[in-house]
Amino acid sequence: MRHNLAVILISLFISTFSFAQRTAVDTHELVDYRKALELYNNNQYLAAQSLFSKVKQTTDQESIAGDCAYYIANCAVRLNQQDADQLMEEFVEEYPTSIKRNDAYINVANYYFENGKYAYARKWYDKVDEGNLPRSERERYYFNNGYAYFKSNRYSEAKKYFNRVSNSEKYGSQAKYYLGYMAYEGDDYQEANQQFEAIQGDERYAEDLSYYQADMNFKLGNFQKAIDLGSAQYDQSNPQERSELSKIIGESYFNLEKYAEAIPYLKEYKGRRGKWNNTDYYQLGYAYYKQGDYQQAINEFNKIIDGKNAVAQNAYYHLAESYLELGQKQQALNAFKNASEMDFSSEIQEDAFLNYAKLSYEIGNSYESVPSVLLSFIETYPDNKNNEALQDLLIDSYITSKNYEAAIELLENNRRFENKLAYQKVTFFRGLELYNEGNYSEAVSLFNKSLKEPRDAYYTARATFWKAESDYQASNFEEALIGYKQFRQLPESSRTPEWKNYQYNLAYNQFKLKEYAGAIENFKGFLQSNSSDGARTTDAYLRLGDSYFVTSQYWPAMENYNEAISKNTPDKDYASFQKAISYGFVDRVDQKIEGLQSFVSDFPNSVYKDDALYELGNTYVAQDRNADALKTYDRLIRDMPNSSYIAKTLMKKALILDNTGNSNEALTLFKRVANEYPATPEAMQAVSSAKLIYIDQGRVNEYAEWVSRLDFVEVQNAELDDATYQAAEQPYLENKSEVAIRRFEDYLNDFPNGKHALEAHFYLGQLYFANNSWQKAEPHYEFVVNKERSEFTEQALARISEVYLAEDNYQKALTNLKRLEAEADFPQNIIFAQTNSMKAHYELKQYGEAVTYAEKVLNNPKVDTSIKSDAQIIIARAAMQTGDEVKAEKAYAEVRKMATGKLAAEALYYDAYFKHQNGNYKASNEAVQLLAKDYSGYKRFGAMGLVLMAKNFYALDDAYQATYILENVINNFTDFPDIVEEAQTELTAIKATEAKTNASVETEGN
Repeated sequence: MRHNLAVILISLFISTFSFAQRTAVDTHELVDYRKALELYNNNQYLAAQSLFSKVKQTTDQESIAGDCAYYIANCAVRLNQQDADQLMEEFVEEYPTSIKRNDAYINVANYYFENGKYAYARKWYDKVDEGNLPRSERERYYFNNGYAYFKSNRYSEAKKYFNRVSNSEKYGSQAKYYLGYMAYEGDDYQEANQQFEAIQGDERYAEDLSYYQADMNFKLGNFQKAIDLGSAQYDQSNPQERSELSKIIGESYFNLEKYAEAIPYLKEYKGRRGKWNNTDYYQLGYAYYKQGDYQQAINEFNKIIDGKNAVAQNAYYHLAESYLELGQKQQALNAFKNASEMDFSSEIQEDAFLNYAKLSYEIGNSYESVPSVLLSFIETYPDNKNNEALQDLLIDSYITSKNYEAAIELLENNRRFENKLAYQKVTFFRGLELYNEGNYSEAVSLFNKSLKEPRDAYYTARATFWKAESDYQASNFEEALIGYKQFRQLPESSRTPEWKNYQYNLAYNQFKLKEYAGAIENFKGFLQSNSSDGARTTDAYLRLGDSYFVTSQYWPAMENYNEAISKNTPDKDYASFQKAISYGFVDRVDQKIEGLQSFVSDFPNSVYKDDALYELGNTYVAQDRNADALKTYDRLIRDMPNSSYIAKTLMKKALILDNTGNSNEALTLFKRVANEYPATPEAMQAVSSAKLIYIDQGRVNEYAEWVSRLDFVEVQNAELDDATYQAAEQPYLENKSEVAIRRFEDYLNDFPNGKHALEAHFYLGQLYFANNSWQKAEPHYEFVVNKERSEFTEQALARISEVYLAEDNYQKALTNLKRLEAEADFPQNIIFAQTNSMKAHYELKQYGEAVTYAEKVLNNPKVDTSIKSDAQIIIARAAMQTGDEVKAEKAYAEVRKMATGKLAAEALYYDAYFKHQNGNYKASNEAVQLLAKDYSGYKRFGAMGLVLMAKNFYALDDAYQATYILENVINNFTDFPDIVEEAQTELTAIKATEAKTNASVETEGN
C-alpha cells in the first residue's frame, strides 16, 4: 500500500514539475506575442514583424505559429516588401484551417485599396469568401471591389458591385455617383440623370454633378438648360472644369446662333491637354464670321490644318469668303480651291469651284492654267447659271493668263469648245514668245496658224508683220519682203504698234536683198515719220548712207553719215570712216586723206582702225606719196599685228619697194607673206612676184629650191588645181549645195594642200553648217582658224564657236570666242564673242569671268536691249551663286525693266524672293501673284513662287495658307523634284510646330 502511494506521489511531483515548466514557457511566448501584436497595432511593422518571426520560430503551438505567419505577411504588405505576396500565399498554404484566412484576404485587399493599388487590391478581393464576411464588412468589400474595377475601366464588373451597395446608408451616395458617371461615359444620359438626381443634395458631388448635367443636356440638345446649369457652376469651378464648362456654354450659344454670347466662352476653352482641334477653331472662327469680324474669323479658320471632313470644307469656304471681304484674293483663291476639292457638301463644293474659277481669271493661277480651270467648271457643272458669263471669261483668259501654249493645247484638242477668235490670238502671242526666245522657225509656224483664222483684222495684220520679222531673222529675206509688203496693204496695219517701225524693217530687208532703191525710199519714209533721236533713227541715217554709198551716190551718202554723227550714233566711228572713204569717190582726195588721218587719231580703239590705215596707205600710193604710204603701212603692221590686212599690207609694201628698185627688200617681204600666210591668195601672189625677181636676177635655181619647200605650191598641177576648184565653186555660187559639197570634198581629196584649200574648207564648213550638219562642219572651220589670219578667219571663228556652244563644249568655245573678240573687224562679231563668252563662263561656273564679260556687254553702246537683258541675268545669277544677293537684287531689277517671257518670269520671282528676304512678306506675295497672272506658262518659276508664298504666309501667321500651298506644290509639281523636296521640308517643319497647339494636325510618326 505504502509502496503504491509513493509511486503515486512521485508521479504527481513529476507531473506538477513538468506543468510548472510548460506554464513558464507558454507565458513567455504569450508575452512576446502580445508585445508584437501591440507593435503591429501601433504601426511599428518592422519591429512587430521581427518579434512575430521570433515567436513563430520558438512556439510549438500551431495556432500561435499560424497567427504569427499571418501578421508577418501583413507587416510585409505594409512595409511594401518584395516577398509580401509570397508570404501571404505561404500563410494560406501552411495554415489552411486558420480562422484568419479570410481576414488575411480582406485585410491585404483593403490595405492595397487604401494605398491606391487597385490592381493588387482586386487580386486579393477575388480570394475573399464574401459569405463569411460580417454584414458591415461586406458593404465595404462590395464598394471597394466595385471601385477597384471602376479604376481599371472595367465598368460592367464595377456596376455589379456598386449596385449591391447603391442603397447603403454609408456607401449608397458614392455608388450612385460612380454608377451615374459610368452611364454618362457610356452616353446613357437617362440612367446617368437618374443616378445623379438621387444624390442631388450631396455637397460632395455638387460641383461635378453640375458639369456632368450641363454636358449631358448639351449632348441631348437641351442647349439653354446646358447654359443655365453650366453658368450656375462656372464661377465656383476649378480651372480645368471652367475650361470644359466654357466649351459647353460657348458651343451651346453657338448652336442657338447666339454668336456674340458664344465668343467669350469659346475663347476661354483651354483644349484637351492644352490643345484645340479643328472643330474648336471652326466654331470660334464661324462666330466671328457671323459677327462680321472677318480678320478674327481668318485668324481662327486659318489654324485649321489637315482638315478632311465636312467641318473643314465649311470652314475653308467661310475662310475664303472672309478673305474676299478683306480684299485678300490670293488667299481666297486657295481656300475656295480647297473647299471645291471636298465633296461633303455638293452645294458648297460647286459654289467654291465657281469662286475659284472667277478668281483664277481675275488674279491668275499658279497651279493650273486659267482656261483649264474655267473649262473644267463648265464641263463639271453644265447647268450652272453662270456658265454663259464664264464662257466669255474663258475666251479672254487665253490672252490675260499669257499661258498661250496650254491654251493652244486646249483649243486644238477640245472639240467641244472651239473659239476661232481666241485661237487666232493665242497662236499669235505664242508666236511672239517664240520670236523673243530666238526660235524663229517655230515662231513662223505659230504665225501661220494664226493667219489661218483671220477673225480679227488687227491680229491678222500683227501676225503678218511678225511672220515677216521671223523670216528676216532666219535670213529668209525673200519671204520676209513678201510679208512686209502684205502688212503694208492690210487695212488694220496702221492701227498696230508695228506700223511705226515697219518701213525701217522693210528698208533693212531690202538692203539685205541689195534692193537699194527700195531701201532708200523706205529709210527716208521712216525718217520723215519719226522725228525722235532714238536708236532706230540714228541707225536709219547710217543705213541710208550705206544705201547711197553702194549705189555710188556719195554726196547724199555723206549727208546721211553726217546726220548719224551729229545724232551721236554708237557707230560714229563707222560713219566717220565711210564719210572719209566717200570723199575719195567724188575726187576730194585731200579731204579723204584728212578724214582718214582724223579717224585714226579720233578713234584709236575702233575696229575700223586697220581699215582706215590700209585705205590711207593705198591713197598715198595712188598719190605717189610712197614714203607716206610706207610709214602708214608700217604703223598698221606695228599697231595691229593681228589685223586681217597684214598680208595685204605686206604685199603693198613689197610692191612699193620692188617698184622703187629695192627688189631684195621686196623679195624678203614676198617670202615672209608666203611663209606666214600659206595657201592664201596673198601667198600665191607673193610667190608669183618673187618668181619675177628671181628670174630678173638670174636666180632661178634658188626660186625652185624655195618653192619646193612650200607645200601649198604645186607648179605642175596648178592648172588642174584651178579647174577642179572652179568646178566646185560654181555650184556653190548657184546655191546647189549638194553638188558643191561633193565637189569641194573631191577637190580636198585631190589637193589637200592646194592653192584653194583654205576657201574650200571654209565653204564646206558653211554648207554643212547651213544643213545643221555641225559635226561635219567642225573640222573644216578648224582648218581655217588654225591657219594664218585670212578673210575667212573671222567668220570661221564665229561659226565654230556656235558649233561648240551647241555641243555644250564651253571650254573649246571660249578659246575661239576670245580669239574672235580680239581679231574681229565687224562689231556684231565682237558683241557675239563677248555675249557668248559671258554665257560660257557662267556654264563653267566661272562666275567672276562671266560677270566681267557681262559688264563688257552692258558697256557696249551698240548692244540691243535683249542682249543687255541677257547680260543682266548673267550678273544676277552669278551673284546668287556667289552669295552676293545685294548685287543680284540690283541686276534682277534691271532685267525686269527690259526682259520678256522666261527671263521676265525669273526676274519677277527674284523680286518676290528679295522682298521675302527683307521681311516684306505682303509685297513678296503681290509679286508672286503677278508672276501667276502674267507668266503662268513658266511652271518652274510658278512652283518656286508658290513655295515662297507659303513661307510668306507662315511668317504672316497664316498656317492654313502655308500648308495648303505647300501640299499643292508637292502634289502638282512632281516634274521639279528639288522644289517638291523643299516644299516637303517646309511643310514638315510647319506641321510639327502647329501640332503643339492643334490636336487635329497629323505629323510624321503620328
